[in-house]
Amino acid sequence: MKKSIVSLAMLATIAVLISCNKNKSDSAANANVSVTPVLPDATAEYFSDNGNVGGEVDILNKKATLGRVLFYDNHLSLNNATACASCHHQALAFSDNAAFSRGFENKQTARNTPPIQNLLGTSLKLFTVNGKLAGASSLFWDGRENNLQDLIMRPVSNHVEMGMEQLADLPAKLAELPYYNKLFKDAYGSESVTLDRISESIGLFIGSIKSQGSRFDQFMAGKTQLTALENYGFTLFNTKYPCGNCHHVSMPGGYGGMGSGSEFMDIGLDIVSADKGRAAITGNAADNGRFKIPNLHNIALTAPYMHDGRFNTLGEVIDHYSAGIQNTANLNDELKDVNGKAMRMNISTEEKAALIAFLQTMTDNDMITDPKFSDPFKTN
Repeated sequence: MKKSIVSLAMLATIAVLISCNKNKSDSAANANVSVTPVLPDATAEYFSDNGNVGGEVDILNKKATLGRVLFYDNHLSLNNATACASCHHQALAFSDNAAFSRGFENKQTARNTPPIQNLLGTSLKLFTVNGKLAGASSLFWDGRENNLQDLIMRPVSNHVEMGMEQLADLPAKLAELPYYNKLFKDAYGSESVTLDRISESIGLFIGSIKSQGSRFDQFMAGKTQLTALENYGFTLFNTKYPCGNCHHVSMPGGYGGMGSGSEFMDIGLDIVSADKGRAAITGNAADNGRFKIPNLHNIALTAPYMHDGRFNTLGEVIDHYSAGIQNTANLNDELKDVNGKAMRMNISTEEKAALIAFLQTMTDNDMITDPKFSDPFKTN
């Protein structure tokens, strides 16, 4: 009996050591320490002359190239374990496949990670607010930012996401990495690393991520036809059901969000919303439960859905609109019936299949496989 107890204790000790070594190994693997990014010989074309961009196109492309490396670099986090790309995966339209993403210490974020696409609108024209890159619309689920540069620094400095609360320490940290010397010099004329340069270059990179190559885009351009089922879903989306009232085809990237003149809506998720949404920013009780209307490009890739990732599939989202809308205090008029109550759409099984088929036409395989948006630290 005594020998068995000793054996069990030894096994437990070995298991702990293996676990510790595995965690250290995983941490080292995540840190991409001493790994040099693999970039093409020529700077990729993120912006072109026919896009009416402000500034010299060659320089913008070099800045976006720098931004790509920074976007994928784990050194932007406090412990070198998390990059912007840790929560924004190219194959998922730069979203995450978890309800809540994991930060630099494996803590969960408070909201679902939204996709990154069409943030500068459908044209390639850049415009600024107070000298910084402006977004095509409000950013984040609650719209607390409207320029890409400030958006970038929020997750970098967030105590859960990337942990660099002392942002002033970041430039010196990155300057020690040898691969940034040439990248900063090419983009800015000197090797100097500054917060403004970091945020601008990442902003240009993510601003260049456009979703314009889906079958839906080709259909809208008259270059292809939808199947009978997809066309049925398209008709349902824009006529029988009020989907198109809030997801307008004319908005940036096609089917962006602007319901009743607002980018934010209460769609009847909860009678009492644990997350105040837009109201946390405005302080207006009329904004309780309102969240940014998402762009539907690549919607089939960005599950789970809603600000809290409560719906795992497009079918569950449609079920909500079919029979699950709650009579919330700020429910948008588009989702009310003639009596001012929560609408019951009673979407049939056939209609549900058609709507899903239509939404799947918005998948842009070009964007999610484009090498210029890929991880430069991967060698295979």
